[in-house]
Amino acid sequence: MKNALKPEAAAALIADGATVMIGGFMGVGSPHRLIDALVDRAPKNLTIIANDTAQPGVGIGKLITAGIVQTLITSHIGLNPETQAKMISGEIAVELSPQGTLVERIRAGGSGLGGVLTQTGLGTPVEDGKQIIAINGVDYLLETPLRADFALIAANEADYVGNLNYALTAHNFNPIMALAADTVIAEAQTIVPVGVIPPDGVKTPGVLVSHVLERAA
Repeated sequence: MKNALKPEAAAALIADGATVMIGGFMGVGSPHRLIDALVDRAPKNLTIIANDTAQPGVGIGKLITAGIVQTLITSHIGLNPETQAKMISGEIAVELSPQGTLVERIRAGGSGLGGVLTQTGLGTPVEDGKQIIAINGVDYLLETPLRADFALIAANEADYVGNLNYALTAHNFNPIMALAADTVIAEAQTIVPVGVIPPDGVKTPGVLVSHVLERAA
């Protein structure tokens, strides 16, 4: 099994101040065992890049409650009043990025691109402090790429060499984040022998995956 880790060993890799991408959409398709282990370890001053912070007690919301997030780059905090309160109080610095822009910034970071040009956010507070580039007479915002020290992703299946596939909503962010981090830790629902996942079913090749969580007890 490729670099198999227990959740607590995986969490121990994440140092204070690390930048961590976490997959999922309102807690669906998030790596819940990894999140719980990270709460138990309680590293300080993390930067979290994620679509949302779910709700208190759910998914990434547990990290907010635990007080281990210093900076948050996300598209949506509307269903987590704890995130909102900590943003207003200044306890967490929050950068809100439109969802499509956020995922393209991650894709750019994983693909080695210098940025993303988009009209989304023009004429709104989203454009504050950002470069505006005109192409053929049309203005675009330059959005910078995002990369992370770690990506914690949830997969449907992993095989013994780390190939991954995904189900339903988990496709939204997990495969893209797997491209954009120095260390990728995958938590799979099922671990299967090589060959069970057909070649055209592999959405993240094992060469991108640093560690796979051991099966749950």
